[in-house]
Amino acid sequence: MFADRVLSGMRPTGSLHLGHYHGVLKNWVRMQHEYECLFFVADWHALTTHYDTPQIIEQSVWDMVIDWLAAGVDPAHATLFIQSRVPEHAELHLLLSMITPLGWLERVPTYKDQQEKLTEKDLATYGFLGYPLLQSADILIYRATQVPVGEDQVPHIEFTREIARRFNHIYGREPGFEEKAQAAVKKLGGKKGRLYAELRTRFQEQGDDEALESAKALLDEQQSLSHGDRERLFGYLEGGGKMILSEPQAMLTAASKMPGLDGQKMSKSYNNTISLREDEAEVAKKIRTMPTDPARIRRTDAGEPDKCPVWQLHHVYSNDATKQWVQQGCRSAGIGCIECKQPVIDGVLAEQRPMRERAQLYLDDPGLVRNIIADGCEKARKLAQDTMRDVREVMGLEYK
Repeated sequence: MFADRVLSGMRPTGSLHLGHYHGVLKNWVRMQHEYECLFFVADWHALTTHYDTPQIIEQSVWDMVIDWLAAGVDPAHATLFIQSRVPEHAELHLLLSMITPLGWLERVPTYKDQQEKLTEKDLATYGFLGYPLLQSADILIYRATQVPVGEDQVPHIEFTREIARRFNHIYGREPGFEEKAQAAVKKLGGKKGRLYAELRTRFQEQGDDEALESAKALLDEQQSLSHGDRERLFGYLEGGGKMILSEPQAMLTAASKMPGLDGQKMSKSYNNTISLREDEAEVAKKIRTMPTDPARIRRTDAGEPDKCPVWQLHHVYSNDATKQWVQQGCRSAGIGCIECKQPVIDGVLAEQRPMRERAQLYLDDPGLVRNIIADGCEKARKLAQDTMRDVREVMGLEYK
């Protein structure tokens, strides 16, 4: 019943690095041509752990959006916006907090995990405890059907599904639902109404999933149905009540395979990153000074590529012929470490060059970025307002 819509967001942490590109942005660039996509700056989420240093957020927002655009995210194909400029996120978060059991928040795996990792910060705040619910509001406000996440974030999506299910159970049981649903069936017309009733019976009595999908497809084709009747018929189909909020699916994404300069995962906390738009000379310097196999003390010493962080970068940037050249040359001492690093330098710079070119347009005219975000916020807010109209109505808050 809901449009196939993807939602994804990132906290503004400043300029992005190649780990972000390979782990998130390449997927965004691909998905924007396959789905209706909304990508947002999660600035309120940044405050859950950086509430005491808010001065870093604003510039980080614009740096990050330019990096998105540089990576190939296209505002003609995706909606880009800032979370805090769509206040309906906060309103839905507040209203969902009225029905969310405290224990649900406390059992989210990342709650205690992050507290243990960020011991230098005071995270005994409601904002930190409640951030999974704010994340749920971010998703549910747009009735997103797909949310790209890594495996560690799957519990957050399941939490969101539980919240949507609880909300629909509490507020979808409108007075006279059965009668209103039957009246909506009649609006389908005689032939389609009978087909809907037959498919509904087959699903509810026989568990026929094909009948369920056929009935959903039938409803999707009905352009003349009001939004309220459409929700009722989808709910009636599955034996429930009115469907107000969608239950999103986790779209599992592969973990980033981009290693850092020291062989660990690329991360600012490890100080081993290469920024998306870093100066070419600095990129070359960083890679040339990377540690290599400790057994290769002298140029004539044979090495083992599997023990060298540079070899991990070859997996990302080199073709099979180059990788074979590295394997043979390193193990026979036929090539030196500087020679081995050059194809990686060339590969990184080739990947970054179009990013720098795209970014320059926005660096020369910052107003373009502001306009893109303003347009995106307007589009996002219209979608959010549609959802909130329905939420307020079922919660008795749509005063007339």
